[in-house]
Amino acid sequence: MAKKSANPGAPSQRMLRVAEEVRHALSAVFMRGELHDPDLDGRHITVTEVRASPDLKHMTCFVAALGRAVTPEELKALKRVQPYLRTQVARAVRLKFAPEMHFQSDTALDYAMKIDAVMRRPEVQQDLKADPGVPDEGERS
Repeated sequence: MAKKSANPGAPSQRMLRVAEEVRHALSAVFMRGELHDPDLDGRHITVTEVRASPDLKHMTCFVAALGRAVTPEELKALKRVQPYLRTQVARAVRLKFAPEMHFQSDTALDYAMKIDAVMRRPEVQQDLKADPGVPDEGERS
C-alpha cells in the first residue's frame, strides 16, 4: 500500500531529488557554454530552481541572468534549444523518460529586494520601532 503524504500537494522526495539532479545537469550545460544560439551567446544564465511534475515528465526550470532579468528573447532562445537541453539532461540523469523542460524567469530575488527596500523606508522603520515585539536593527544577530 502506498504511503499517504501529510501534505498531498507537496512534492515527494523523489520529485525533489530528480528536480535537483536536473538543475545540476542544466547548470553544467550552461557553464560549459554549449548553447549555439545567437540570443544566448556570451550570456550567463543560472538555473535557480527546478520543479518536477508528479510523473517526472515535465520540469519547470526557473532561470535568472547574472545581475539582470532574463529577457523575453532569452526565454524564447531557451525554448528553441530545449530539445538539445533535453538530450543533455537525459544523458546526465537516468530516468525512464527524458523530461520536457519549460523555462520561466525567476523573480524571487527581485521581489526580495523590493520587500527589503520597503522595510527600510522611514515610515515603516518608525512603525517597527513602535512595536515592542520587533527588535531594532542593532539587536538582530
